[in-house]
Amino acid sequence: MALITKSIKGTQDVLPSESHKVRFVEQTALEIAGNCGFREIRIPVFEHTELFQRGVGDTTDVVQKEMYTFLDKGERSITLRPEGTAGVVRSYLENGLYNEAMPQKLCYLVSCYRYEKPQAGRLREFHQFGLECLGTASPAADAEVISIANDIFSFLGVSGLQLEINSIGCPECRKEYHKALHDYFESRKEELCHTCLERLERNPMRILDCKSPVCSEIAKGAPKVTDFLCDDCRAHFEAVQGYLKAMEIEFTVNPSIVRGLDYYTRTVFEFVSTGIGAQGTVCGGGRYDGLVEEIGGAHTPALGFAIGIERLMLLMEKQGLPFPEREKCALYIVTMGEKASLEAAKIASALRKEGVEVQFDVVGRSVKAQMKYANKLGAQFTVVLGDSELESGVVRLKNMESGEETEVALSDFENAFLRASLSESLKGLEELGVDADIDIDELMNKNLF
Repeated sequence: MALITKSIKGTQDVLPSESHKVRFVEQTALEIAGNCGFREIRIPVFEHTELFQRGVGDTTDVVQKEMYTFLDKGERSITLRPEGTAGVVRSYLENGLYNEAMPQKLCYLVSCYRYEKPQAGRLREFHQFGLECLGTASPAADAEVISIANDIFSFLGVSGLQLEINSIGCPECRKEYHKALHDYFESRKEELCHTCLERLERNPMRILDCKSPVCSEIAKGAPKVTDFLCDDCRAHFEAVQGYLKAMEIEFTVNPSIVRGLDYYTRTVFEFVSTGIGAQGTVCGGGRYDGLVEEIGGAHTPALGFAIGIERLMLLMEKQGLPFPEREKCALYIVTMGEKASLEAAKIASALRKEGVEVQFDVVGRSVKAQMKYANKLGAQFTVVLGDSELESGVVRLKNMESGEETEVALSDFENAFLRASLSESLKGLEELGVDADIDIDELMNKNLF
């Protein structure tokens, strides 16, 4: 039978064999951000198109070329989010979070959508962990945000990432920079692509972000934004560097970084790897002091970053970094007959309420096939339950790794299993060199299993 359809180009499935790895990375990011006071926010997958046109910038590649935009049944222009920041800022304003204690520290896990040529590390549906810190202009906040990304990578064991930082100034000092850029690119305008010719008059900084090889080569000789910073922006950038040094975070100043979105001001940064091909930016972010005002709020200094989950996973796999093993089935109950199946359902229900993964036959397999299935699941323990066991009230609990079997009364099966499982876990700790001299009965009595 032929498939009706395949997955859409630029999307991918995450199978059960891999999903626990993704969850580990995401949970790590949430916990590290949480240690700095960031709390999770969830936003819609689509917004009014105007939000991204005004927030992200209508001269960016994202808005001009990459957004998934459509008219809904009410003839409203709707766009699948290409990034998370604009939606978070919209939620911050709409829900009055500016009335709460500042700064507002928000983090999120989102799927994003951009119509680009699919390649390693670049999908049309991709996922990001991001955070936003709204309500502070302090350079200490810039360093704290950067440190969170750095801590995530360090905890996961990622190596070979280079932190590159820059300052692209404020609207005032950028006026002179834009003029210098315009004059430079004007002298080479006949070589620029059609898109960059349009940008030349509206926003020449966007030419620096063009993916055309010709425009990229021309941009290498363009004036550097750091030569045009006003005194305040220069002092802010120097202070950010001072905080990073105090936190012992290595970095390189790269005057070529401008980031691909129009809302950035002052500090911008990227964590870059050479180990995953052309799409080497694993994390990017910076300050966006004018975005809240642009969307309709009061002037609010803010900053944030986003980490590409797929790119991070790709890098971790290339470096051979370990992931926690997928949790295995703790107990598989092999059943013979309907009465045994009912008893198995009862036992499974009780143990599942204790947080234990328990499975029993729901297909109608033979005993031999059930044991084979338990092995495929990697079940830690098995127990065979049939008419004779129900009659005697005694079953044999088998440790599948050691082969050891223990007789257990059905009337005390749940407690006996929890004790056996806990004992096995403590043995595992001892093998890792952890002192596990713990009284199991005491733990059981205190419900600390």
